[in-house]
Amino acid sequence: MDEGEFVSLVGPSGCGKSTILSIVSGIMQQTKGKVLLDNHPVREFPGAIGYMLQQDYLFPWKTIIDNVLLGPKIQQKTSADIRKKALELLSEVGLKNVEDDYPDSLSGGMRQRVALVRTLVTDPKVLLLDEPFSALDYQTKLNLEDLVHKLLRQYHKTAILVTHDIGEAISMTDRIFVMEANPGRIAKTFEVPIELRDEIPFLVRRHSKYQPLFDKVWAALNGEEIQKNTG
Repeated sequence: MDEGEFVSLVGPSGCGKSTILSIVSGIMQQTKGKVLLDNHPVREFPGAIGYMLQQDYLFPWKTIIDNVLLGPKIQQKTSADIRKKALELLSEVGLKNVEDDYPDSLSGGMRQRVALVRTLVTDPKVLLLDEPFSALDYQTKLNLEDLVHKLLRQYHKTAILVTHDIGEAISMTDRIFVMEANPGRIAKTFEVPIELRDEIPFLVRRHSKYQPLFDKVWAALNGEEIQKNTG
């Protein structure tokens, strides 16, 4: 992956998508190969990986600001500047003046925005997004896709998205890796056309180049393109 690139992993359940994220983050140790960041093992960069999951995992007994600042606290990097940055990020995602509220007062979409801010506030080099919108209603999901896309571009973040949603992969990312199971491996790679990458995710689905790419990814997921390429 190149710095600032946003890629996605799609494939059937059990093919190893989330396992790849666990290996990249250092939670799991790979059995072969290397995971490098700036040509050094990723384990040499504590705090360089930000992880956003399907569930927000906010602590209900902590205020929003305390939840957001959990990472800096663990890293012993809390300061007035970090708190100011956290408040600015909350405002940027539409959550101004909620820092003293508790998670149970927020909707699911708002809680995921808090989780996003918690991920960004430590300024990670790489963001890992493991189906972060799958538990949300469709309208909230589309709004958050636009927001995440905007912030990742704005802060020039490198990111990997795991999703079952082909449309989400096409509308948000630069490259799509299609995986297959037994054994879990990357079977096909698709470059998202620059015309789609330059649009906000909501508008990508209306673009003339969206459906042809969707059909190709769908075929690859069902093994059609894979069978043709292997004879």
